[in-house]
Amino acid sequence: MARGGSKRIPNKNIKDFHGKPIIHYSIAAALSSECFERVIVSTDSKKIAEISLKEGAEVPFFRSELNSNDTATTPDALIEVLECLEKQGEKYETFCCIYPTSPLIKSDVIKEAFELCRDKDEIDGVIPVTVFSYPIQRSLRIKDDYVMMADERYIHTRSQDLEECYHDAGQFYFLRTAAFKKSKNLWLPKIKPLILPHLEVQDIDNQADWEIAELKYTIINS
Repeated sequence: MARGGSKRIPNKNIKDFHGKPIIHYSIAAALSSECFERVIVSTDSKKIAEISLKEGAEVPFFRSELNSNDTATTPDALIEVLECLEKQGEKYETFCCIYPTSPLIKSDVIKEAFELCRDKDEIDGVIPVTVFSYPIQRSLRIKDDYVMMADERYIHTRSQDLEECYHDAGQFYFLRTAAFKKSKNLWLPKIKPLILPHLEVQDIDNQADWEIAELKYTIINS
């Protein structure tokens, strides 16, 4: 899912990351996982399309203007892709939405998600997650220039006594097509987690995030 109009990091989806366009890593992981009949890049950008084709992906159609603006959501873009494929006579039981700025993604993790979806009919999908490094129950908020506990029930609770909470790793969603089309929601009722270590997860929203991702990539591949 590679929209061309990134503002916080210009040309984010094809910006150089350790010598290659960052989208390379998502495409390469998808291809090497050998889980997919087709690896398709959804984009509105001819430049992204050109690079994606060189990396071995397909770009059979361009994203509509409606799903290329700042308010377009991932589910909106996915519905459009699925509808375009259906018009071509192609229907799939499962699909995987991989984000283009996921340079830490591993093909083995994609394959594990695929196997879970294939072998367990009762689940709606699989997503990678990682644990919050600090207990969110002890989060703080600032009001009128003063800091305070967001929830004072936990003010004296030891961190080791608090339930661990997780967040989306921001790499991919492996989903059952029928369940997704019915709800038009990525967060389906029966989603299985794949728990990843912090070192393999980095959301990239700004330049600092980008530099941290580069450091993590160096450590993982050293």
